[in-house]
Amino acid sequence: MQTATSSNIYQLSEEQLAVRDAARDFAQSELWAGVIERDEHQKFPAEQIKKMAELGFMGMMVSPEYGGSGLDTVSYVLAMEEISKVDASCSVIMSVNNSLVCWGLEKYGTEEQKQKYLPRLCSGEIIGAFALSEPEAGSDATSQRTTAEDMGDHYLLNGTKNWITNGTTASVYLVIAQTHPELKSRGINVLIVDKDMPGFIQGPKENKLGIRGSDTCSLMFTDVKVPKENRIGDDGFGFKFAMQVLAGGRIGIASQALGIASGSLELSLKYAKERKAFGVPIAQHQAIQFKLADMATNVDAARLLCLQAAADKDNGADYGKSGAMAKLFASKVAMDSAVEAVQIHGGYGFVKEYHVERFMRDAKITQIYEGTSEIQKIVISRDILK
Repeated sequence: MQTATSSNIYQLSEEQLAVRDAARDFAQSELWAGVIERDEHQKFPAEQIKKMAELGFMGMMVSPEYGGSGLDTVSYVLAMEEISKVDASCSVIMSVNNSLVCWGLEKYGTEEQKQKYLPRLCSGEIIGAFALSEPEAGSDATSQRTTAEDMGDHYLLNGTKNWITNGTTASVYLVIAQTHPELKSRGINVLIVDKDMPGFIQGPKENKLGIRGSDTCSLMFTDVKVPKENRIGDDGFGFKFAMQVLAGGRIGIASQALGIASGSLELSLKYAKERKAFGVPIAQHQAIQFKLADMATNVDAARLLCLQAAADKDNGADYGKSGAMAKLFASKVAMDSAVEAVQIHGGYGFVKEYHVERFMRDAKITQIYEGTSEIQKIVISRDILK
């Protein structure tokens, strides 16, 4: 199966191809082994993440000045696809660290904040997390109940966050909280919270359907003193910050979904050529051929949308709509492709050792986190109607 587009619409550079190949080699040689065990036992891939950091995958778009790889978003999309073909738990850890935490810090943080956190985030010494969702604030991100009371030289942080990726393993958290309720979305701030700050507690890991190697938990803040120098941007910038980083984060999750879909296709092609029914490989039966044709077409279309969104971001164009389109479509393709992969594998598709049942479980979350499919449709429709 091709891992680049078959036309010249997106002519990948030698550097971009090298990044893609390096990610594929790493995924195949380092992630396949143990991926089923990590999924079954909800085991965080600490060793694998450290190796990913050594290869530069944890700070891909960060400037070398701060210890990053200095690569473009297209390279990031290519790497995310290859990692996600094998282990979507590893890729979501990589996505949050890159898209939400590192990018947000480098784009909007002070020089002191960048120097303090980015080199360690890129090197894998620490992992980052992004805390926006709450028990009553998911798709409606303006309904923040977590408060950051201005106490002069510091903020007093109180509240609860839900569904936080890297929640139990991160060392630094970008926390969205309300300081001026009367100003609504314009009164929200984003604060950098360190794991060891008194009053900050991480809840137990959630027992999830998919991406089980990635840790997800709730966070509780009780009178946590956060220094003023830990605020990113001006007073009231938090909501805009969240929307900006999530717009880029959608490209990462779209690429994750693309990887799950293309991984499902690759395994289905391999199995269809080996498995025989009625005396011939099932790949010779038209029913299977049509399934593979649909999967291949949709995977290529999803890849083009991901590359378009990445190119828009790299070129300084508005990538809100293209990122939302990429996530909306790629997440549907991931779910559809994984379901078809299980069907093509028949009874074996229901067995863990063939991997496709894991792809089916992992695919579903791509339609939910970093903006549900319904939210993506709102983003797209608002753009095309304005």
